[in-house]
Amino acid sequence: MALIEGFRVQNYRALKDITIGKLWNQQNAPALTPLVAVIGKNGVGKSTLFDAFGFLSDCLAVGVEEACDLKQRGGFDRLVSSGESGPIHFEIYYRESPGDRPITYELSISRDKSGRPYVAEERLRQRRKGESRGWPLSFLHLKGGEGSAWSGEESFEGKGEEPSRVAVELTDQRKLGVATLGTLKAHPRIAKFRKFLESWYLSYFTPDAARSLPMAGPQKHLNMHGDNLGNVVQFMERDYRGRFQSILNQIAAKIPGVKKIDTKKTDDGRLLLRFNDRGFQDPFFAQQMSDGTLKMFAYMLLLEDPDPAPFICIEEPENGLYHKLLETLASEFRAHATGKKNAPQIFVTTHQPYFVDALRPDETWVLEKGADGFSTIRQASADPTVQSMVEEGLPLGSLWYSDYLDARTA
Repeated sequence: MALIEGFRVQNYRALKDITIGKLWNQQNAPALTPLVAVIGKNGVGKSTLFDAFGFLSDCLAVGVEEACDLKQRGGFDRLVSSGESGPIHFEIYYRESPGDRPITYELSISRDKSGRPYVAEERLRQRRKGESRGWPLSFLHLKGGEGSAWSGEESFEGKGEEPSRVAVELTDQRKLGVATLGTLKAHPRIAKFRKFLESWYLSYFTPDAARSLPMAGPQKHLNMHGDNLGNVVQFMERDYRGRFQSILNQIAAKIPGVKKIDTKKTDDGRLLLRFNDRGFQDPFFAQQMSDGTLKMFAYMLLLEDPDPAPFICIEEPENGLYHKLLETLASEFRAHATGKKNAPQIFVTTHQPYFVDALRPDETWVLEKGADGFSTIRQASADPTVQSMVEEGLPLGSLWYSDYLDARTA
């Protein structure tokens, strides 16, 4: 499964210039772990960092101009960092699998002469086989929708006959080059990155949406709002019946007060979730359950997806959950991010110390506001005092609560 080893954002709201993990030209930095948690107080930019991933995903799906307006972003002028004219810039440094050579994707978005956002520059780069030094080869490089791309696998490795580089000119400078070229068989490397980016899962889960009764019909994956929870239950019970019942039993064991979870089929073919509460003879349906119970169920079902997204991003999973469940949830996130061959990378933002108690310092990044009002970020393990205290058995969340992770005391 693909793994993001580093991510850089420039001129995106409060994120004037932050980097987490390593980049192709910053190899001495530690790579991101399979489970990544960004912690911080209210207003330091956690939601903005979460939205940066969502913005990239939206850019692929609908283009940069529409992405600037989606999800109440308010357009390019409200996205670009205060006092800056742009460009907004992103870098993703990732591997398709642990043994593969890393790939870097770079995207810069600016205003054109009419003031509309457009793709100013876009690049994909990777070293060829056997190369360990020097600048990676740009197998896609576009400026203002024009440039070149390498075609085929063999030609990229220097085995094909020239010409292997082809000229590219896009008809729409507001669409990503990877969105167009990634659908062509002649560009398999670009296609791989496009598939990776479009497969990201960003959770905008709301319990009220999960309480809805969608039309009958199995669906393979939980959507971002969770309003197809019943459809996913249908799919799991139909295609993975034995595994699904095992999942229900595991989830029931982790939710306080719940003895058993099962399903009931309606006359029109829908499946209703039934929660058997200890102390009550008759079961409760999902529409009657608490926000926290539904969130815990949705997260566990998401983690048990037989074909999970390569990158799962969740903002403040602690909301609505009993505090003693948070360490369990964090441990489940880590177990699913590291325990399987096709395990997803999980990225969360949180301000809940009980959740952080289950984290390691190398998994935890502290986001703060600098003196200039822009965000700064650092890895908790970079502080030797914090690292040694955790090794002595002190939980990381307790240290954060006691201000040991504060920059002023670091």
